[in-house]
Amino acid sequence: MGGSTARELYKAIMGEIGKVIVGKRRELRILVASVIAGGHVILEGEPGLAKTTIARALASTLRLSYKRIQFTPDLLPSDIIGTYVYNMATGEFTFKKGPIFANVVLADEINRGSPRTQSAFLEAMQEGSVTVEGVTYPLPRPFIVIATMNPIELEGVFPLPEAQLDRFMASIRLTYPTREELEEILDRDRVVEEWPVSPVAGPEDLERAREELWSITVSPEVKRYVVDIVEATHAHEAVAYGASPRAAIMLLRLSRALAAIEGRDYVIPDDVKEAARPVLRHRLVLHPEAEAEGSAVRDRVVEEVLSKVPTPSPPAME
Repeated sequence: MGGSTARELYKAIMGEIGKVIVGKRRELRILVASVIAGGHVILEGEPGLAKTTIARALASTLRLSYKRIQFTPDLLPSDIIGTYVYNMATGEFTFKKGPIFANVVLADEINRGSPRTQSAFLEAMQEGSVTVEGVTYPLPRPFIVIATMNPIELEGVFPLPEAQLDRFMASIRLTYPTREELEEILDRDRVVEEWPVSPVAGPEDLERAREELWSITVSPEVKRYVVDIVEATHAHEAVAYGASPRAAIMLLRLSRALAAIEGRDYVIPDDVKEAARPVLRHRLVLHPEAEAEGSAVRDRVVEEVLSKVPTPSPPAME
């Protein structure tokens, strides 16, 4: 796919993922846009909603190495990063890399891991490297973490700290399929087992698409709109701590990606609105009484912020 644009890359990836995933077009759109924008993603949903299949399909379309890490309370940081192993033949210790050394890492049920184990991802997600015994090892590029969380099983769960949640560009909530979609899922059962997903691009195409995003124009009005939205999260009565400066950066990056996959070279307010929901929902720290109402209150807060912040006119572009 030499010379591909972000839009062409997006369409090719969606076409392949659609071979094994029924529906979920809006959620997959945010996922692929986040990956093009260079972000990590949380997939939140009940068991059986194809979270693992989505991550595997994404890696397959881009010829990326893929590793799945099943988080459990007894998982150790060394099980993820790797450890030094004594080589009896040479009499030396050599570093044995862990499963984090892959392009796409599925952190399955990441909130079942202990805080110590979860922290193993912090440096990796931010710096693209890990440090063991004072030695820093670069991770493969691109490096994408797709973390899954199950919202209905709370026993044995360790909530992710805000510092780690802030490293994820987007949080995507997967819902149950419609009746028609469920019937189609049953019809495709054998198709999924045969795994028809083929590579349509490579890491170099993804890097080109990411570089293309910097040429997307953002008008001063749209940039101020991003700032207004982030600042409004701090003023909401249900919010104890609003979105961070990193949230503003992620919001603008995802907005650029959404513009690019639409074939536009400029960002419009609707791009920002679409990006705001997945970018902000996991970053807001609510007051205890609001938190007690459940996760839906976060989505309500974001919607209220978007409704209160004046929307600028779309930029006039040639």
